[in-house]
Amino acid sequence: MSTRFDPPERGPLGPDVATVVTAPIVAPPSESAVSWGAIFAGAAAAAALSLVLLILGVGLGLSSVSPWSFEGVSKETFGWSSIIWLTFTALAASGLGGYLAGRLRTKWTQIHGDETYFRDTAHGFVSWAVATLLTAGLLTSAIGGVLGAGAKVAGATAGAAASTAGVAAAGAGSAAAAAPEGDLNYWVDSLFRNATNPGPDAAGAPPAPGALGAAPGNGPTDPAAPPPPAATAGPRNARMAPPPRPMPGHGPMGDRREVRAEVNRIIVNSLQGDGLDPADTQYLSQLIARDTGMSPAEAQARVTDVQTRMRAALEKAKNTAKQAADDARKATAYAALWLFITLLIGAFFASLSATWGGRRRDL
Repeated sequence: MSTRFDPPERGPLGPDVATVVTAPIVAPPSESAVSWGAIFAGAAAAAALSLVLLILGVGLGLSSVSPWSFEGVSKETFGWSSIIWLTFTALAASGLGGYLAGRLRTKWTQIHGDETYFRDTAHGFVSWAVATLLTAGLLTSAIGGVLGAGAKVAGATAGAAASTAGVAAAGAGSAAAAAPEGDLNYWVDSLFRNATNPGPDAAGAPPAPGALGAAPGNGPTDPAAPPPPAATAGPRNARMAPPPRPMPGHGPMGDRREVRAEVNRIIVNSLQGDGLDPADTQYLSQLIARDTGMSPAEAQARVTDVQTRMRAALEKAKNTAKQAADDARKATAYAALWLFITLLIGAFFASLSATWGGRRRDL
């Protein structure tokens, strides 16, 4: 038996050595924390649904009110219905936008559950914010009208009250000096109305036939008889029946306009103060007595009465304007507060819906 051992042949570099090749470490793809595509998709859906629901609400609201009495809903019912509809619109639109933002996002595989919940909440909130800005951009005129309606009405009514109470000196003065289209012409006409003071017997019934031509104490006269001669106006007759004064329309048109314009300016000046000065009251009484044939005492009583009624009417108009301005202020304040509440509700519901949509995405 042969005991010879032949070792294996060796290469020039010695025995063969196995080469170990290390495979490169491939890093996992980075996952973005924000899925802008899902956010914009949810925001677009929320803005579209908000627009549709708002248009529907406007149609339903206009169909439920009426300018006629005892028709349509009351203003309290209309106000509460508007609040309920706005709240429903915020819930529906925000819920839809938040759910789509959470459902359409990318799937996060290497983060903790709490981080996933936070990201879903942030997606819903950002989607609501983008939808709110988009809706505000599309409905700028409408939102501005809703929020500014009260302020506009308040400003208009307050301006009307100030104009009515003060009767702006420039405008009223020019109107008074121009022609009968001034704002105070009604009260000026009230001052210069003709005085009709029938006797107590004549106010009850018309005169009997033939009484006009009959002498006192005599029976009815013959219709064919000539009329009696006119009585001469002696001193006694002059005291009993004074001659007629010229009426306002019987004088020259220029003089009449100047008198009316002067009276108008006096009234405007009295409205800017506490009332008519004694000198102005006496002067107006003289003008009225001259133009209407009234006694000075009656003319002064008319001036006082017209001044009292005019101030009462202006005070009533001022109070009405103030009440309208206060109602508009309250309505604007309530609308702004409820709009703020509905926006907060929408933000919360959008975030909640996004977490629900994110859970459905990770199933």
